Amino acid sequence: MAKTSARPRARRSSRLLIAAASLALMTPLTAACGSDSSAADDGKTLHLWHYEAKDSALANAWSAAIDTFKKSHPGVKVVFEQKTFDQIQQNAGMILNSDKAPDVMEYNKGNATTGLLAKQGLLTDLTAVAKQRGWSDKISQSASVTARYDSKGEMGGDKWYGIPNYGEFVLTYYNDDLFKKYNIAKPTDFKSFEAALAAFKKAGVTPLANAGNDHPAMHWLYLLALSQADDTWVDNYQRYQGKVDFHGPEWKYAVNKYKEWVSKGYFEKNDVGLKGNDMTEQFVSQKRPIMVGGNWWFGGLTSDIKDFKWSTAPYPGSEKTLGAGGNNWVVPSKAKNKKLAEDFIDITMSPEIQKIIGEEGNVPLAAKAEDISNTASRGLITAFNEYQNRNGLAFYPDWPVPGFYDTFLSATQNLMNGADTDSVLDQLSAPYDKYLASRH
Repeated sequence: MAKTSARPRARRSSRLLIAAASLALMTPLTAACGSDSSAADDGKTLHLWHYEAKDSALANAWSAAIDTFKKSHPGVKVVFEQKTFDQIQQNAGMILNSDKAPDVMEYNKGNATTGLLAKQGLLTDLTAVAKQRGWSDKISQSASVTARYDSKGEMGGDKWYGIPNYGEFVLTYYNDDLFKKYNIAKPTDFKSFEAALAAFKKAGVTPLANAGNDHPAMHWLYLLALSQADDTWVDNYQRYQGKVDFHGPEWKYAVNKYKEWVSKGYFEKNDVGLKGNDMTEQFVSQKRPIMVGGNWWFGGLTSDIKDFKWSTAPYPGSEKTLGAGGNNWVVPSKAKNKKLAEDFIDITMSPEIQKIIGEEGNVPLAAKAEDISNTASRGLITAFNEYQNRNGLAFYPDWPVPGFYDTFLSATQNLMNGADTDSVLDQLSAPYDKYLASRH
């Protein structure tokens, strides 16, 4: 199986897998800083945590940022600790409420993560610093929604509790050689997209890569709903600004179209048990000519694909897509060297580090596409900016409700296994409606 080094962040494994990882990793996480942390309030030590894979675009950029920090802060020691997503996701509240908190760390965005810790008083309010250092001017209004929270811990508020320096979004990956081999035109709109799906299927090729036991299946469902949605619908769903009808035209269209595609064989039914890396393997091994997925797969695909030409483009069926500003740099309230943490964040927002993020195949928030020499990356950044400029980043389906990821995982698997569409919509609406009722 090909190895894709990038991986998704807000949409991970099931509750059981996370719980197991959390229990297995809790002790190392708690003990990692040791006595070093307790002596870190001398202004001479910066403790930094992140969970990006080694040699990924972000890890490489942030390693360069550490080198720059050391040069600009002679005599200051940087203690970097590589964590896993699950370590931080599951144990952050406990660690940040102790004297073992780092000075700065990468943390997942959203109401149930950054928002929750902000509400609990575990994160430093960075509003004044963001304005003073110009971060709030460099990050667009759209990309900053998941960096800003209100007193309830809900995104889009007026206080900055995190600083993202990259963006992420879902787009389409095409195997150009397979389109050429079967003489099928690359899609330019939804009609031609479905025509391509039908043509590949007629030629005996399952067209769409998918994974039902991970985030891709639920991303598809939400993307289909977004194709029928407007700004008001997104605000109502994601930010509780109005009533959400799970049996309304948006979700109804999504489940019906999804079920139609399964019945036509555009997805394989046995995709229901696959993980995200299985989906990328379908694309890398040329078993599926089309993959709709996040830009977080881009770097890994660039490394893994050696024997065919491929390209990316915005999904042609919707003006909106899943996406947001990237994960946040946060400064714990109990951090001992907040000024050093702010200095490090400032370096990650510098033109030099932003350029590295772009050249390495990710989406910098404070760099222009024309400043990036990597042609493929430049196209990626241009597409992301197009979505930003038209308010087309609609976040992710599981964000509104704590624990909603598992609900979506089960619902989309049920849909792929032939469940009635109304029962699937009922399954989604129950926890959403219950959570909204609890907010009043």
